[in-house]
Amino acid sequence: MMTWSHCIKSGGGENINYVYLDHLLLQSASFLRYLNGLDPHNPEEQAQMKKLYLLFLYFGVLTSILIISAAVDTITVNQIIKDGETIVSSGENFELGFFSLGTSKNRYVGIWYNKMSTCTVVWVANKETPLANTSGELRVNQGGLQLFNGNNTVIWSTNSSGSVSLVAQLLDTGNLVLRDQGNSIWESFDHPGDTLLPGMRIGIDLVTGKDRHLTSWKSEDDPSAGQFVLQVAPNGYPQLFQTQLNSTSRFGPWNGVTFNRMPDFGENSVEFVFNETGRYCEYKLVNNSILFRMQLKPDGTTVNWNWINRTQSWGVFSSATIDNCAAYSICGPNGECNINNAPACNCLEGFEPRRPDQWSITDWSSGCQRIEPLACGHGNSFLNISGVQFPDTNHSWYNQSMTLAECEAACKRNCSCMAYANSDIRNGGSGCLLWFDDLMDIRADGAAQALYIRMHASELTTRVHDTNNKKKQRIILVVSTSLCLILVCLILALCFARRKKKRSHKTVLGPVPEHDENYTGETRKEDTGLSSYSLPIIAKSTNNFSPDNKLGEGGFGPVYMGVLEDGQEIAVKQLSETSTQGLDEFKNEVKFIARLQHRNLVKLLGYCIQGKERMLIYEYMANKSLDSFIFNAYQSPTLDWPHRFRIIHGIARGLLYLHHDSRLRIVHRDLKASNILLDKDWNPKISDFGLARMFSGHETEANTNRVVGTYGYIPPEYALHGHFSVKSDVYSFGVLMLEIVCGKKNRIFSQDEHHHTLIGHAWRLYKEGKSLELMCPSLGASCVESQVLRTIHIGLLCVQHHAEDRPTMSSVVLRLGNENTLPPPKQPAFFAEEEMPELRSISSGPTLDSVDEITITQLEAR
Repeated sequence: MMTWSHCIKSGGGENINYVYLDHLLLQSASFLRYLNGLDPHNPEEQAQMKKLYLLFLYFGVLTSILIISAAVDTITVNQIIKDGETIVSSGENFELGFFSLGTSKNRYVGIWYNKMSTCTVVWVANKETPLANTSGELRVNQGGLQLFNGNNTVIWSTNSSGSVSLVAQLLDTGNLVLRDQGNSIWESFDHPGDTLLPGMRIGIDLVTGKDRHLTSWKSEDDPSAGQFVLQVAPNGYPQLFQTQLNSTSRFGPWNGVTFNRMPDFGENSVEFVFNETGRYCEYKLVNNSILFRMQLKPDGTTVNWNWINRTQSWGVFSSATIDNCAAYSICGPNGECNINNAPACNCLEGFEPRRPDQWSITDWSSGCQRIEPLACGHGNSFLNISGVQFPDTNHSWYNQSMTLAECEAACKRNCSCMAYANSDIRNGGSGCLLWFDDLMDIRADGAAQALYIRMHASELTTRVHDTNNKKKQRIILVVSTSLCLILVCLILALCFARRKKKRSHKTVLGPVPEHDENYTGETRKEDTGLSSYSLPIIAKSTNNFSPDNKLGEGGFGPVYMGVLEDGQEIAVKQLSETSTQGLDEFKNEVKFIARLQHRNLVKLLGYCIQGKERMLIYEYMANKSLDSFIFNAYQSPTLDWPHRFRIIHGIARGLLYLHHDSRLRIVHRDLKASNILLDKDWNPKISDFGLARMFSGHETEANTNRVVGTYGYIPPEYALHGHFSVKSDVYSFGVLMLEIVCGKKNRIFSQDEHHHTLIGHAWRLYKEGKSLELMCPSLGASCVESQVLRTIHIGLLCVQHHAEDRPTMSSVVLRLGNENTLPPPKQPAFFAEEEMPELRSISSGPTLDSVDEITITQLEAR
């Protein structure tokens, strides 16, 4: 998203008709001066004066009519638009003129939204040939629409010659159309940039061969062609491909409603037309009063934006999830990628790795082969699998009118047919898709659409046999249980007695009780389904809150390890009376964690509210918190580089879930090493949601007068202005990445030769080409240098001064998982210690490892 500071529009911003009006007024003034010089007493001059007055009156009326009727949205032959002049569409939705980007002095001709607080460019004419100064002129002549530089040289043209009747018109859709005698001979919608507007098409004209596709900008300040291209596949059943140099990812295939993995368009209708003349995709708005656009960003993320009038800014409506399974056919032929598995690749049922030796070292490119080879004719059947993205349809066969039964029959008749499915999910399913040879680029995605894969009958027979064996085992189990009925009854009686006793101490949580009359948070709580534990149960589990059971203490209060009667280990966070966090934060944590489920988020088991006691009960993390290892000289060697890199990956995936993939949109606001817990397998879990904030609807950012978080992890726009968004968490994550690599805290980092923070030190080493010197010495034997350098680079991108310069978490996850070229970072925020904002009111909040970390309860700019 570009703001006014990045998009500098035409200097004067004059509409072209007002220029003509100024010229008319000048001529009128000259005429009036001439009339004033005539002698009214001279009969000849008096007669001449009357004639001139009549002529002037006629001329004025005619000119007024021409001015009123002249369209402000057109450029005619021999008409010139100079830098500083614009035309505006008839409904004033879009404006065309000259502009610059960022700090560059280059000038471009383009189209942007009119009457908007942020300058959002949707199309650029001379993106590859910018003007060096403001001497450019845009003209319509018989050579088409042409852009001239100061030397009167054409630097951009539509290359569409016509007659003297040529007219260029800017429509309210954002489309610039060149017409000759009323017929369209060129339009900007046929030459998309990085933005797809409603009514604009991407696709292929099979008659002319014209390929309309989206191309990302090189950067936010450079509209020339970037690395990413989003285009419609030219062959097979319709699907989209996003390419970047030598890498490709796929969206699709088309299922009658949308393309698999594409950003959600909400209630807006997406259409795909494919016939003998062409194949193209477009979308239309249900409500034309809403501003909506799709953009292919410079980092390769595809985002749907919608304009929020209340905040006067663009909000992310949806975005395409980019992860380690996005790369085309990463698991090879007949392999399936599942981002929730580790490792991510496995073979489809009935298949096995073709090269087990390569799979053992996570090289899956060879893919999978059938366990039992197929034989043409009898002896084959089909296995129904669901929850996967359909394979690549580039070489598939399709028929839109066939039923599923007809599709199966067609596949059975062809020995080369490997799988079949309905092509359209509407109305219960219709159409037919057939795949031949290997199945490429399959990934788990939770889709309900069924894919039928051809299998050897023996494979299915084995499955049926296994099912029958399980049924027999269940029968034997039931009979055995019946024989032991008397013993079971005795056991049940004993359990019932114990359960009745236990039930008096444990209930199911409905709305969280509100014991604080001054509580200013939400007044109505949703049912969380958590367990409410009594104080005696918790006291018993923690040995009456024994100091020996104490794991540590944070801003919330002490944390104890406990064991419930059923043997389950728990961690109990007790809200102390002197805590810097109160009932608001307590309820906030219950509200959020209870409704979020992800492998990289800590699991909340229940809570306890009794009298003045407030406690949260979590799953126990055997390895405690991340800070107890990376900031401890004795414990640091325990975490080698592979462990740290995997922890960074896990935290990134957890944040991506919070920002994009969960049913809520959450900003954590207190991401730091002490809030990352580690289970027995060293899997990271994001914890402490007491300061988290949920965005509703399409909100992506907000402001607050009460700044909360931890000093050293807070971005400048939040610390100084109270403005926070998902990019605030990205900043904190960048700091955390650098701390994990270095093993030192950003806030208390010190070097003899300078007074930089850890961020500043990392930036200095990066500029000197010495980034590896940032790495903790204990990692020397285990590190992978390319991974360390890439991690530091991404960390610096995350701590950029301006929020819009920081990547999204989807982009971070993608960049951590590949080796593609990274954009260069700019000088980060809080480069030196003296740049850190002054704290007016803080409260000390000791953490598990030390007491020098400060939790901010209120922070104000000087």
